[in-house]
Amino acid sequence: MGQHINIPTTRTQCIGGYLAQPHGKPKGGIVVIQEIFGVTAHIRRVADRFAAHGYTAIAPAFFDHLESGVELDYDQVGANKGKRLVNELGLERALEDVASAAESIASAGRIGTVGYCWGGTVALLAALRLGLPSVSYYGARNLPFLHETPQAPVMFHFGEKDRSITPEMVAKHREALPQMELFTYPADHAFNRDGSTPYHEPSAKLALERTLAFFDRQLASA
Repeated sequence: MGQHINIPTTRTQCIGGYLAQPHGKPKGGIVVIQEIFGVTAHIRRVADRFAAHGYTAIAPAFFDHLESGVELDYDQVGANKGKRLVNELGLERALEDVASAAESIASAGRIGTVGYCWGGTVALLAALRLGLPSVSYYGARNLPFLHETPQAPVMFHFGEKDRSITPEMVAKHREALPQMELFTYPADHAFNRDGSTPYHEPSAKLALERTLAFFDRQLASA
């Protein structure tokens, strides 16, 4: 369903991306924001899934600024390298790339974002600063930004067994942004990542249903 494309960025450098198109006229567009592991097969499946539900989906390869073709393993070595890459990249540059990716699919209609782990925080920032309706899955770096005034709605998903995001951290999201939808699941961090140990199918399916309903309201019905 998808294809690899180049995305022009604000820094006169193109980065790669995975583009998945729906059959027929799109309901809108979704920027899919990766975890720390790159645009992996899992992230490409996520984009394909949104395309199957009627959205144009694009997953920018943020790490192309630093190293091309990054697809890391879901082990400690991969996690260590991924953390180094996201720290070197920085959230500001990632947010610029989200804006570039959104512009590249503007013909699809209204654009939103969905992000996972590190990408969950980038998705939050897209709602806060870019005005893009966004869904944030288990963003462990969200707290420093919760004081900002959102320019668009954001939905949060968290795992109740996630040791990197405590119940106290989740409560701070509810306190800071009580107008936003927030859901918790009997699952661990990365419960949406099919094909890996943390995957929890019932939670992933329910979260996807809620995410699609969010996008149908915010994008397709707008």
